[in-house]
Amino acid sequence: MRGRFITAIALRLETESLDEGFYALLDEQLRSAPQLLLDAPLLLDLGKVPDLTDASQLRALLEELRARKLHVFGVENASDAQRPLAKELGLIPVLVGRDAPVEKTGGDRRRKIEKLLPPENILLTEPVRSGQVVVAERGDLTVIGSVSSGAELVASGNIHVYGTLRGRAFAGVYGDETARIFCQRQAAELLAIAGIYRTSESIGDDMRDQCLQVFLKDDGLKLEAVT
Repeated sequence: MRGRFITAIALRLETESLDEGFYALLDEQLRSAPQLLLDAPLLLDLGKVPDLTDASQLRALLEELRARKLHVFGVENASDAQRPLAKELGLIPVLVGRDAPVEKTGGDRRRKIEKLLPPENILLTEPVRSGQVVVAERGDLTVIGSVSSGAELVASGNIHVYGTLRGRAFAGVYGDETARIFCQRQAAELLAIAGIYRTSESIGDDMRDQCLQVFLKDDGLKLEAVT
């Protein structure tokens, strides 16, 4: 058995009215980001619809999503009533990253990686091609070159890209909130640190094609140009 890092898209339902208007908005989103969403593994985020327990309604939703080549495999933030229903429909409950911090319950929420083994930083001197996944499980990941769309960089520490960063970058994947992402030119599909992430749609055009650093501050993911 080998561990694998995968990227899944979360579809957050904010209404129980899954009518034609809902699917029209979904189709518009699919047209706006076809490379990111086509054939994507998909999670249903049910956190805002705890009373959505109609099996026929959820089954119809799955059929509509799969007809759009979205591969639904699980649910997150499901209520106690929704979990057995999800199991009946062949979906698994999973714990995933977040795009907002969890509520503090007292004390320092910052987590540190236990350094039971010496760090192993990885240095790549060639570009990372589409479809490649590069993982630095115990250290930083540095790429001397560009990262293509569809590629993934994963590191327990920092990520450095001396070129154009397309694709997806996940730093501090074991909870290190001090980790950072650095790139010479930003054109990423997704940026994440310690499970808090932003997609290309939420990054903003002002940060595109910029030399920048990405870090956590005030419980959010911040992008800052480096001049």
